[in-house]
Amino acid sequence: MCWASARKLSALSVFTIVLFVTAVHARRHHLEVRDDFRRYILLSTFGFYAGGVLDVQVSQFRVDHGTESNLFGLSLDKTMSDSMNPYLDSHQDKCILTEPVTAQSNGPIVFFKMDLNQNVVNVSCSKDWHNIHLYKDRSRVPALRSKRESFAKMSDSKLVYMQRRRRRGILEDSIAADGSSVDAPVGRETDGESAAIICSKLTLPLEVKHVDVFKYYSFNFAIYVATKQEEGLYNLYFHSCPNYAPSTLYELNFDVDIEEKNSGNYLSAGEMPLPALYFMMSVLFFLSGLFWVFILRKSKHPLFKIHYLMGVLVFLKSLSLMFHAINYHFIEVQGQHVEAWAILYYITHLLKGAVLIITIVLIGTGWTFIKHILADKDKKLFMIVIPLQVLANVSEIIIAESDEGDKEYNTWTDILMLVDLLCCGAILFPVVWSIRHLQEAAGTDGKAAINLRKLKLFRQFYIMIVCYIYFTRIIIILLKITVAFQYAWLDEMFKQMATYVFFVLTGYKFRPVSQHPYFSVQDEELDDDDGDDDEEVEILTQSSLGESIGKVTNRAQPLSAAMTVATFVESHDEERENLISKRESSHEYD
Repeated sequence: MCWASARKLSALSVFTIVLFVTAVHARRHHLEVRDDFRRYILLSTFGFYAGGVLDVQVSQFRVDHGTESNLFGLSLDKTMSDSMNPYLDSHQDKCILTEPVTAQSNGPIVFFKMDLNQNVVNVSCSKDWHNIHLYKDRSRVPALRSKRESFAKMSDSKLVYMQRRRRRGILEDSIAADGSSVDAPVGRETDGESAAIICSKLTLPLEVKHVDVFKYYSFNFAIYVATKQEEGLYNLYFHSCPNYAPSTLYELNFDVDIEEKNSGNYLSAGEMPLPALYFMMSVLFFLSGLFWVFILRKSKHPLFKIHYLMGVLVFLKSLSLMFHAINYHFIEVQGQHVEAWAILYYITHLLKGAVLIITIVLIGTGWTFIKHILADKDKKLFMIVIPLQVLANVSEIIIAESDEGDKEYNTWTDILMLVDLLCCGAILFPVVWSIRHLQEAAGTDGKAAINLRKLKLFRQFYIMIVCYIYFTRIIIILLKITVAFQYAWLDEMFKQMATYVFFVLTGYKFRPVSQHPYFSVQDEELDDDDGDDDEEVEILTQSSLGESIGKVTNRAQPLSAAMTVATFVESHDEERENLISKRESSHEYD
């Protein structure tokens, strides 16, 4: 029943994700803000190398007549890592655009303030932003050159020209009359204050249209990252200062189109190695899956259904990474993914997540190893964990495919964190139940040696799960916010490597072997009950193809003969439940 419900949930989830795919354009963002009352909106976060271009177009910004005095605008700041934004942390109750940009000291930042009365956008830079290459639109951005050629040509022509103008004491004349571009000098004579003065003279045209009782404003600009000193992680925010007032809320309605590019590559600086990383990990998981199949085919020991399920999981993981690599490749070259490959990735990702959680819970409960029928509490756990895992995978995909400025983005992020923690905590319960049962059985049923070996294995598996959860949920997040922007791919590499190590260790611990603690049947297991020699002893056994219940009627025969001549008899459901109940009551939990 639990597997059937999981398949239904997965199919529904895939259908839901497909609906989201058609509206997402990856690194070519198109965000429609409707009836939004947020104070600020994160529009984009992107790591730029030298030669990168940020193109922003704000259109259809609706304003009621009589409200033109309200302050709206954008802020663009540059950091070196994906940590908390220092400006937002210090401006939770006050609009940052109301402060002079020269008072900002937490790093380079640029303000784009919309003057709705004068129909212009006033640009101002902090003193930490020594050089800015700002253009009215992307068509005015110079052709992308190599870093050395771009810097040399810029130094030889435009910057030298501006330095001469600066010596004459007329810096204001160095700004283009149409506001097309401004380049602050980067020579020895230039300091942060001079660059801020030049930047503060720049304005961008603000187009306005009158429709009924509303005014619609539009403007666009492009930022060119010309030198290595300008590289960094750029964060673009939209600010609505009226919404900071406690008594009023202003309804935001506008469209924004953003295109980010790194010298022909649409991936952020920290994402460029990801296609190759996903492909290599896919090959590694595929080869490991083939090796697991080889072990199962050559094994002369009993094989169980869980062994085949573990193999299926490895191949699903390989397929998921392969489709993920192809998806990122198309984003890299086109700025958006191909829907067919994206849907294949979503399907395999959802199936992989469901199979992973099922496998971990089944191993934790000891299914087929210790017992062959799940208890009621195990079934209830499946009915809780599987829907949670499916919901976690759905929220993860929606977050990855949604724009950061969507109203639902933060909601789905919170859902993912909560559901993921619940799911990770739930998969530990069956292991804890098994450990507790083995601890109790070790001192009561006379099989201390075997139970202690099983207990040791369960404890190792428990530690493996805890380390895997701790590393992939906490350490990875700490790594992501501390490394430099161009090394953001390291957190994904360590996450995939941790998953691979967890798979390998789990396969090694529960591989089919003859002396496995789960498979060992000692004479003491047959002699733990006091009674006559001709008393019947029921033993639950497992064949390689199915489960059945056998009855051994002669206790005096040797162990090897007992296992050889054990006869399997067919019984109806009522007899089968009676045998299981009798075995559980006598602590035959093997």
